[in-house]
Amino acid sequence: MSTAPASQFALMRQPRYAPFYWVCFLGTFNDNLLKFAITLMLTYQLTVPWLPPEQVGPLLGALFTVPSLLLSAWFGMLADKHPLDALTRLGKSAEVLMMGLAAWAVWAQEPVALVACVLLSGVHVTWFATVKYAYMPRHLTGPELVGGNGLMEMGLFTAILLGTLVGGAVAEQWWAVVLAVLGLALLGRWAAAKVPETPAAQPDLQVRYNPLVQSWRQVQAANAQGALPAILGISWMWFFGATYMMLFPALTREVYHAEASVASALLAVVSVGIAFGALCCEALAHRFGTRWVVAAGALLMAVFGGDIAWQAWLMQQQPSLAGQPLFTLQRALTQEAFWRSVLGVWCMSMGVGLFSVPLYARMQALASPATRARVVAANNVLNAVSMVLCAALAGALQAAGLNLGEVLGVTVALHGLAFAALWRARTAL
Repeated sequence: MSTAPASQFALMRQPRYAPFYWVCFLGTFNDNLLKFAITLMLTYQLTVPWLPPEQVGPLLGALFTVPSLLLSAWFGMLADKHPLDALTRLGKSAEVLMMGLAAWAVWAQEPVALVACVLLSGVHVTWFATVKYAYMPRHLTGPELVGGNGLMEMGLFTAILLGTLVGGAVAEQWWAVVLAVLGLALLGRWAAAKVPETPAAQPDLQVRYNPLVQSWRQVQAANAQGALPAILGISWMWFFGATYMMLFPALTREVYHAEASVASALLAVVSVGIAFGALCCEALAHRFGTRWVVAAGALLMAVFGGDIAWQAWLMQQQPSLAGQPLFTLQRALTQEAFWRSVLGVWCMSMGVGLFSVPLYARMQALASPATRARVVAANNVLNAVSMVLCAALAGALQAAGLNLGEVLGVTVALHGLAFAALWRARTAL
């Protein structure tokens, strides 16, 4: 294993890291492009009696997440039993086949096949969510883990943003969707061919499939190795972030009284903010230590997440704007309140990047090499559970009569409790 590079960006020139980075980047780009393009097609272009437009987003979002709950434990065992370079190439070959099916479904305008492709895309996401965090500690030294994870996090959120933007741009032209998804899949398979040899961590492992039993055993294994507090911190990050992301469209329309383009702009700020925070982690960790980087991220999440909640609550106390035209993005750009929201969203999102990257590196460092993929799988399962719980809590609070600002306020209060528990956990930071 080579010595640590002068900076995290030097990893992008090294064959032990760069090919795998592009495999993950292109796959995330493709999955999000396909998902958003299909969402728009089923919402605006196709008339589907069994799937009303208002239910398209929730259904596809659920289908995208379900594989993580059901398959993570199994994929974790496979990733410990087999060489990771072979699994990477197998996953990208499967993506080419999946995107071939998606290309046909887009061309044929076949709703059932389109929905099935989103489910398969969720399987692809789950596969690489397990492989990528098991791969990096095999090729990076301890000091490189924060920088390597920061680059990966930056790339993934950039890919999510680009995939969403491109998916929206090409959704109305079936041939453009077909060319995009097939081209990205083939580029990813080409990059996978350059991933270096990564032998199996535990070739004699007996693989069993029972999602509940195996998921519980993997959580127990993570706890025994001291990685569970870091995993719970990561899962809290997903709970917090998913709550804000889930409520942004309603917040934009009901509170800011703005068009969907304003919600899209704020979601773009989220992606860029997280990516920037992730990139800052290595330099800040070297100067202040990872413990204080996580603390800084938690503080930004609390302060600016709280400000967003407070402003939303204040605006909901003002006279209703119902009946008046929604603010366009062009008009919103002239409003001081909009720029305050942009600043708050940017700083909160940067906090998410600072908070999460050192926790991912800590989880990888604590997990034993022979069981690392299964520990990562336990993390994926708990992340998926946390996102289900955040949706349930937000729905319950709204059903109890709380407005959007109050729901976000409760989330920020819970964030304070979650970070206090994380700070006290000896192995988490």
